[in-house]
Amino acid sequence: MADRSAPAFEVLSPLRQSVPVVLASPHSGRDYPAAFVAASRLDAAALRRSEDGFVDELFAGCVALGAPLVRARFPRAYVDPNREPCELDPAMFEGPLPAHANTASVRVRNGLGTIPRIVANGAEIYAGRLPVAEAERRIRDFYRPYHAALGRLIRRTRRCFGTAVLVDCHSMPSVGGSGLTSVDFVVGDRYGTSCHPRYSEAVAAALADLGYTVRRNAPYAGGFTTVFYGRPDRGVNALQIEVNRALYMDEARFAKTAGFARIARQMTAVVGALASLHPLGVAAE
Repeated sequence: MADRSAPAFEVLSPLRQSVPVVLASPHSGRDYPAAFVAASRLDAAALRRSEDGFVDELFAGCVALGAPLVRARFPRAYVDPNREPCELDPAMFEGPLPAHANTASVRVRNGLGTIPRIVANGAEIYAGRLPVAEAERRIRDFYRPYHAALGRLIRRTRRCFGTAVLVDCHSMPSVGGSGLTSVDFVVGDRYGTSCHPRYSEAVAAALADLGYTVRRNAPYAGGFTTVFYGRPDRGVNALQIEVNRALYMDEARFAKTAGFARIARQMTAVVGALASLHPLGVAAE
């Protein structure tokens, strides 16, 4: 549990950024506001079903390569930073939503907007409607600070190196409607639009060389973060990596397994292969 004063995000920074890579973990936050848990019809364990468990820790070793990592501290079930700033379901709230709210996206219809209606297994989070002001507060105090920090890191990296490569880090359930029981990783680049193919191909090849089964863009092509920041024509490339949770954790017990350390080492190696596409330490002033 966390109190309302808990920070929205944390940046793990190298002593010196020496590669044009920025990592983000939007869904591994596990600071659950006590008031949120109390207002939910679900218990704390059920709320955690939406987490990308331990993904921030899986990729934390990449900081030693010279790449910063920004991780949300708040949970995805509370507010989802991999959505548009105001994807909201009118049925969830008391009173009218702001005129700029996107109320008709597929994600909103599925209950997975900026303020989610359900957790990953489809269970309803709330027993009643929320005040619109509560949605606005969460977006202001958690969503926007996270993206402000991520945007600053990307712009700084672009200025220093002439390019920036954002890796948005996620995990996927081993069993579910996606039918991914035999897939280890999914690399998404919005079908080639958010990232120059040399980057996504390098990541997919590095994973395949480690013996893993890899899919591209199916069923996860990348969410809001990949779409919003990925501008290859402007020197900003964004790709998403989804890791099969069975590789590193016990999904039922929400605990790391013996495979965690191996996957963490390998994620550092994969990001290292990505970073090696550019000379280390070369800055474009």
